Amino acid sequence: MFAGIEAAAHRTAILCSLVQTCKHLQINPFVYLRDVIERVSTHPARRVLELTPREWKRVRQNSRTQAAV
Repeated sequence: MFAGIEAAAHRTAILCSLVQTCKHLQINPFVYLRDVIERVSTHPARRVLELTPREWKRVRQNSRTQAAV
């Protein structure tokens, strides 16, 4: 790609990968990224996997199910 700097190309690849993963999992990428960016600074490091798209969706679905009960 035409990123100009190798580090910028790497960051762009990560972002594109996250967006495509969200689409594959039927997650709105904007909703996912906004939520993760807002929470990442206060989220416990030991639970960082919860911020991956697959786990984020699972945790979100579980919390909705528990709220409905």
